[in-house]
Amino acid sequence: MAEALSLEEAQARLLALAPVFPPETIPTEQALGRYLAEDVHAARTQPPADLSAMDGYALCGDGPWQKVGESRAGAPFEAALRPGQCVRISTGAHVPEGADRVLLQEDAAVSGGQVSTTEVPSRGRHIRPRGFDFAAGVRVLQQGTAMTAARIALAIAAGRPALAAARAVRVAILDTGDELAADPLACAVHQIPASNGAMLSAMLTPLGCEVIRLGPVSDDHAKLAQALTQAEGADILITSGGASVGDHDLVQAALGRWGAEIAFWKVAIKPGKPMMVATRANQLVIGLPGNPVSCFVTAFLFALPVVRASMGAREALPLRYRLVTGEDLPPVGPRREFLRAMNDGGIARLVGSQDSSALMALAEANCLIDRTAGSPALPKGSDVWGYLLHIG
Repeated sequence: MAEALSLEEAQARLLALAPVFPPETIPTEQALGRYLAEDVHAARTQPPADLSAMDGYALCGDGPWQKVGESRAGAPFEAALRPGQCVRISTGAHVPEGADRVLLQEDAAVSGGQVSTTEVPSRGRHIRPRGFDFAAGVRVLQQGTAMTAARIALAIAAGRPALAAARAVRVAILDTGDELAADPLACAVHQIPASNGAMLSAMLTPLGCEVIRLGPVSDDHAKLAQALTQAEGADILITSGGASVGDHDLVQAALGRWGAEIAFWKVAIKPGKPMMVATRANQLVIGLPGNPVSCFVTAFLFALPVVRASMGAREALPLRYRLVTGEDLPPVGPRREFLRAMNDGGIARLVGSQDSSALMALAEANCLIDRTAGSPALPKGSDVWGYLLHIG
């Protein structure tokens, strides 16, 4: 029997199998969650001219100043100012030629058409100079960057209405098990609601991939074969449950009949040891455990990274952070452990039960404490590595 792989070895072997697709051009407004297939360079300068950062008066020379007009956002004052002149100006409006500072309206004394102040602002004060955000031609976004709301705004401001991104990966999710009930209100005493499929879909959808839900499917060879036929068009198939080798764990056998070949199986982590990876022609299969916490942890450590890699992410693996334990931690056994915890200002405290079926604790947790196999007990206040789950 093959030994369980380490986390790093399993992740490296999985990412090496990530399917890669040619880029496509998509409207920038539809790019949320997608990964850039090339660097994005600005097609324009922002701001395109010197702009006022505040409401007030654009000044030229020493005061007092004679007001000779107004510059509004979208309606600039066209003439150049001469010393001793000013214009009323609004936030975002063009600063006229000759003006070198902006006097806040609350600091201005206005009498008739004349403006004066007791505190003359310094040169350049309250002016956003042309190009201070970015200039035409500079790189504003790097290849492999995930598009967020702010990055969409940046790309549009940079004059890029369309972007090159890797094709959206098609991911099929198949949850299996006789104990699963599709209707959470219609569970017999021997059943539980099928929650893994919904959980995996919720984890994957923000990545910009196309999610196809299959199942839940009972432990039946014919039904599994039918479900796998429905996954023919998927780039990546993610299963949950039935990936071990017990009498009723049929997924591996079903995958074999479907034409998939096991690449590796079992990772030395807790929870999530029976994680499996297989390939079928150009398709990748990831078999996750059925226990919901094991399913979540292995999806976080394996399924999400390989989808990110296939979508063109520059950084596919989740980032680790240093945390401080808020309580004593027990010693670790022969497998690397990922403990569900609540991070509060860098202090991580365990939440609820660490059992691999305990959804209450998982739902409360916002981080995973990463403990190396064989680690000794740690006292409260010790430094540990952890992963932030970005859960509100």
